[in-house]
Parts: sequence; C-alpha cells; structure tokens
Amino acid sequence: MKVLHASFPSTQAVARPASMVLQVRNTGSRAVRNVAVTVDSFNYIEKFPDLAANKRPIWAIEQGPGAIARPPVETQEVSIPGGGQTAYLNTWALGRLAAGRTATFAWKVVPVKPGTYTVHFAVDAGLASKAKARLASGGAASGSFTVKIAGAPPTTHVDPNTGRITAGTYPAGP
Repeated sequence: MKVLHASFPSTQAVARPASMVLQVRNTGSRAVRNVAVTVDSFNYIEKFPDLAANKRPIWAIEQGPGAIARPPVETQEVSIPGGGQTAYLNTWALGRLAAGRTATFAWKVVPVKPGTYTVHFAVDAGLASKAKARLASGGAASGSFTVKIAGAPPTTHVDPNTGRITAGTYPAGP
C-alpha cells in the first residue's frame, strides 16, 4: 500500500466545514480484499462524572467515505451518509482494491471543540482478518495530522472595490 495523498487543513474554526481526504494505492501484486481506514481521533474522552457516554466529538462527521445510496433510503437517518461505514468503531471500508488501483476516502466534518489535536489514521487491507496493509518499506500504512481549531471563524469583509469577500486571519486559540 502507498498513501498517495493525505490532506486535512491544519487551521480550522468551530462551525466551519472541513474535508479530510486520504488517497491510497494498492502497490502489491494481488487485490486487497477490503481496503479500510481507521481514524481514532474525531472524538475525545470527557472525564466529567455521571455521563451516560464519555466520548464527545471534536468533529461532527457530516459525511463519511463511500457512495451515498441513490435513491436515498426512505427511513429515519440513523447514521451519517457514505456507504463506507462499518460496524467497527471509527473504521470505514471501500471494498476490494485491485493491484495498482487507487481508492479515495473523504470525510466532510465540522469542528465543534476548539483546541489543538492530533488526528491519527491507519490503512488496512481488510476487516477482522490477518491481511495487513504495509508500505513498501514494511512499515504500517498510517499517518497523522496536527490541527488547531479556533473558537471562532476568521473575520471576513467585503472589498469595496471588487465586491469580493476577503477572509481575515484566524483568531487566537484557547
């Protein structure tokens, strides 16, 4: 496996949508049964006592990897759109990946908690199997992003000469 492209903005702001994209290629000579990515850092653990669940979001996931069902299923939506979700915690899979082919995992997220965080990801060759995705060097196909989330979006203004919206700088973080 090879991670061809990995992007996630290093500076974000609460309530401003962002995208995380990972593009992986099967550099092996055989097909991968079910290419998958696990992201372990979209949530944090709250230590406040008496919570029903101590996991709280840093990013709200608006859409996960994979195609959205067309036509959409007529039911109450209980999970985020994107056909790549699995029963595994924080893991998305896109199915078989032939040798030499590329798969793109993309998440649309919205930051909800200001601060500085490290987002870790790992690519694998299957779910609950002995198949492991490895780089040509033999190391794990994984990586991370460091992201600073500002508590407010950057100020913007309209340029009176052009009428275009001009973004300012991000405010100082917490």
